[in-house]
Amino acid sequence: MLLGFLLFYVGAVLFLNGLWLMGKIEDREIVVINVVSGLVAGAVVLQGAFGTGADGASIRAAALTLMFSTTYFWVAYNRLVAVDGRGLGWFSLFVAITTVPVFLRAIAAAASLSEIWLALNWLVWGILWFMYYLLLARGRPILPQTAWVTLLAGIFTGWLPGFLLLDGLM
Repeated sequence: MLLGFLLFYVGAVLFLNGLWLMGKIEDREIVVINVVSGLVAGAVVLQGAFGTGADGASIRAAALTLMFSTTYFWVAYNRLVAVDGRGLGWFSLFVAITTVPVFLRAIAAAASLSEIWLALNWLVWGILWFMYYLLLARGRPILPQTAWVTLLAGIFTGWLPGFLLLDGLM
C-alpha cells in the first residue's frame, strides 16, 4: 500500500512537471506539487529507514527513494530562487548512473510481472534523469522531448500503477 501511495504522488509530480516543462504551468506554481511530493517521498524514506521493522532492504529502498525526494525539493528550490538548474542537472547524472545497477539487479531478480514492471520503471526513471542531466547541466536542446518523457513517465510509471495499487487492483 505504501508503494501505491508513493507512486501516486510520483505520477502527479512527473505529470505536472511535464506540463510545466511544456510551458503550461508557471515556475512559481510548480513549487507546490514538488514540495508535497518531496514530503510524501521523505515520509516514505523516514518510515523505511527508521520505522519499526526497518532492515537492510527497507533502508536500501529508503536511500533510493530519497533520490526522488531530493529531486522534487531541488526543482522547487530552483523555481523559488530562479537559478539555471545546473546543480540539479549534475545531481541527475549521479542518480541516472545509480539507476543502472538498480535496474540490472531488479531485472535479474524479477520473478513476476510486477517485479519486471518495477525494474523497467527504474530504467525509465534512469533515462529521464539522464535527460535532465543533458538538458540542465549540458544545455542540450531537448526540452520538448524531456517534457513529454516526464509527462508520460508520470502517467505510466507513477499515477496509473499507484492508483491501481491503492485500489488493490495490482
